[in-house]
Amino acid sequence: MSDVFTFLVGGKAGQGVRSAGTAAASLFMRMGRHAFQMDDYPSLIRGGHNFSVVSSSLEPVYSHYLEAQLVVALDQRSYDTHAPHLAGSGLMIRDSDVDGEGIAIPIMEEAQRSGNPQLISGVASIAALGAALGMPLSEMDEVIRKQYARRVEDNLAYARSMFQALPDRVHGRFDLEQGTPRPQSLLTGNQAIALGAIAAGLNCYFAYPMTPSTSILHFMARYGPEAHLAVMQPENEIAVANMAVGAAFAGARVMVASSGGGTALIEEAFSLAGMTEAPLLFVVSSRPGPSNGVPTYTE
Repeated sequence: MSDVFTFLVGGKAGQGVRSAGTAAASLFMRMGRHAFQMDDYPSLIRGGHNFSVVSSSLEPVYSHYLEAQLVVALDQRSYDTHAPHLAGSGLMIRDSDVDGEGIAIPIMEEAQRSGNPQLISGVASIAALGAALGMPLSEMDEVIRKQYARRVEDNLAYARSMFQALPDRVHGRFDLEQGTPRPQSLLTGNQAIALGAIAAGLNCYFAYPMTPSTSILHFMARYGPEAHLAVMQPENEIAVANMAVGAAFAGARVMVASSGGGTALIEEAFSLAGMTEAPLLFVVSSRPGPSNGVPTYTE
């Protein structure tokens, strides 16, 4: 598709990279465009390397495009990793402490003045995206208010300072065609699975937390009462599977989800479900191997 525009933001875990990606997707949807977001993150609370890629088009987007028209690097590793992914006519925006080409702004220095340097630094990337798309400051404020409900005034003040720190040649750099704004939902794959199961008449959901399937459990627990759904987290995956088989044998529509080592523990009861002809929906959130796998990556 010729009108695809891709935005990439990279930084450390804890800098709000994933939230920035979600805010960017929301921003594109406000323009009447479709958006596809892909997050890449290690099993770390702080540090490491996280990045979020959001591709947008007037047509539905079914995957991300790694060649980006706009890259925002919050740290040196992000710059070094993703500079090769910058499109020929693209724009690189980096923190002032990062060595490299592109436009430097004091992302971390300004964040430190707020007293919360880690949690809101990703907001700078939304300011950069809004500016590069020629978005009015008022519209950018609305996106930030929606995405960053905590410390919203701090986030707004920080975003405005970053917006104004960008040189004139950045503002309106990309003239994206806008579509007709319409109601859209930004869903993860796990949320779509959960909604589909509920719509199909699911009665019971059993699970034990096992990344990357855990967000299905969180979603079911949050909306279970509203959907008249029984949600149970037993002590381990063996209990999960056997309780599910029992509920299915009694006539309930049942689903379980797991990954990696959790899937291994479920296998015996899964075989039992086949022998007893108890219908059971088993979601396998597949991890790359070897051994127990890499929890935060899917394949």
